[in-house]
Amino acid sequence: METETNNIIRDYLKSRGYKIIPDTYYSYVNDWNDWYKGYFASFHSYKQYNGTQFVNRKLYSLGMAKKVCEDWANLLMNEKVGISTGNDTFDTELEDILNTNNFRVRANQLVEITMALGTGAFVEYQDADKNTIVDFVRAQMIYPLSWDNGDITECAFASLRNIDGEDYYYINIHRLESGLYVIENRFIQANAETPTETIVDGIEPIVNTGSAIPRFQIIQPNIVNNVDYDCPMGISVFANAIDQIKAIDVAYDSYVNEFVLGKKRIIVPLSMLRTQLDGADGVYKPVFDPNDVTFYAFPDDTATEIKEIDMDLRAEPHEAGLQRFLALFGDKCGLGADRYKFDHGTAQTATQVISEKSDMYQNLKKHELVIETAMTNMTRVIAEMNGVNPDSLEIKIDLDDSIITDKDSERTRMLALVTQGKFPLWRYLTLYENFTIDEAKAIEQESNASTPTIESNFSDNLQ
Repeated sequence: METETNNIIRDYLKSRGYKIIPDTYYSYVNDWNDWYKGYFASFHSYKQYNGTQFVNRKLYSLGMAKKVCEDWANLLMNEKVGISTGNDTFDTELEDILNTNNFRVRANQLVEITMALGTGAFVEYQDADKNTIVDFVRAQMIYPLSWDNGDITECAFASLRNIDGEDYYYINIHRLESGLYVIENRFIQANAETPTETIVDGIEPIVNTGSAIPRFQIIQPNIVNNVDYDCPMGISVFANAIDQIKAIDVAYDSYVNEFVLGKKRIIVPLSMLRTQLDGADGVYKPVFDPNDVTFYAFPDDTATEIKEIDMDLRAEPHEAGLQRFLALFGDKCGLGADRYKFDHGTAQTATQVISEKSDMYQNLKKHELVIETAMTNMTRVIAEMNGVNPDSLEIKIDLDDSIITDKDSERTRMLALVTQGKFPLWRYLTLYENFTIDEAKAIEQESNASTPTIESNFSDNLQ
């Protein structure tokens, strides 16, 4: 369905004279989507010869493509992420808007699927009641129309919508006109033999924003798109780790089958499975339960012994192999070779505090640059749409790193430096207590005026 939608929307945009990226990019997106779902048909489904015929088999999967995207999303967009602007009134309004849009949940989900598919977007608009809405758009529904030095400046976003019982392809086009953004809302009938554009009541076909600030923000993993260097879209965080995913699933499938094939069997002569008279009720009953798969009847009437088959399991070699492949995979996806370990039959995540010199920390800070820029620009758009001059704001994005660093220990250490007079009080307040610069400097001045030393009353002021 998505492929059909993609083709119809691409044809429509081409008919409007827009330059769009090659079809081949979206074929990569579809492949990454399959790996993210944990089932890539040409790999996970196969035929195996059992000596007499080919039988269909399905490879067991550990689902590491989704796991790594979940982990990156939790590191980049957790519930502690905060936004402040230096404007208390607007901060309250902004928080209400974000809560109404379920932002922290939906943004975390968007970052996860962006890590999987390579690109995502926040799109802002106001509905008929002037409510500010934030849409969360995945890669398959994003169509860049123009870009400059890798930055997408004009873009179309698409979705399938049902209005009054009719299905429509909704195409939301953001284009520049004389340096200002114009937004087009176009609807195409989905079930018509020849899809044609139509007007939907209550939705303005064209909206002149009167602003040079785009009402969309593109997010991507902060890694080079080596699928197509000239494409402004990103690539999956595991795009270059497909071989490692295959190795993990092959090893995991073999590990599971080791237990399946190694199940204990008891070979019982067929004669022993025949029924015998039960003296209690005079009914013939089998000696062994025929539904018990532990027993296997061997058609040899001359056999008189019960034999046990109990194969040794090669668990340790399998676990060692899985651990090696997980280490390679974690390293290829930027989380470091020690991120994942195979323990008790599942892939576990390391929880220790990560050094700032580690690959994982450095890659996290690199990805945060994209998220921070997008959230800053989103805040500016929301402010402008609600009558607040975005240039008057001091926007600060707090992408909480407590999952990576021991922030409580760091906070305690910095507080000690303040009390020793080795670190400015106002900087501490802005970094660790979420005060604005002006508020922090005012508190510092008040503290200095009320006592000759910070040590004597600083802790009391923070209570």
